[in-house]
Amino acid sequence: MKIPFDKLDKAFENRLRLQIMSVLVANERYDFNSLKDLLDITDGNLASHLKGLEKEEYILVNKSFLGRKPNTTYQATEKGRKAFMDHLDALEKLIKQQKLK
Repeated sequence: MKIPFDKLDKAFENRLRLQIMSVLVANERYDFNSLKDLLDITDGNLASHLKGLEKEEYILVNKSFLGRKPNTTYQATEKGRKAFMDHLDALEKLIKQQKLK
């Protein structure tokens, strides 16, 4: 049985991107500050990982205002959900395959 490394998505190799997608797949949308607090990371670090996921078209960025305050929310795209689930499936197969030895 071949190890499904080709099914692992490089976009999710970083643990923060994996965590971001976990949150966005589990929730309809999440705002920047809530993500930052949840993941306990800096603005710049979060912004750079969100940009990477946006570049892959795995997330949508929604900018709006709450009163006079800007509010940026993120949500997983269908492409992003599928890529994330395929990645998890490949990890699960890899783990199960290792247990057979």
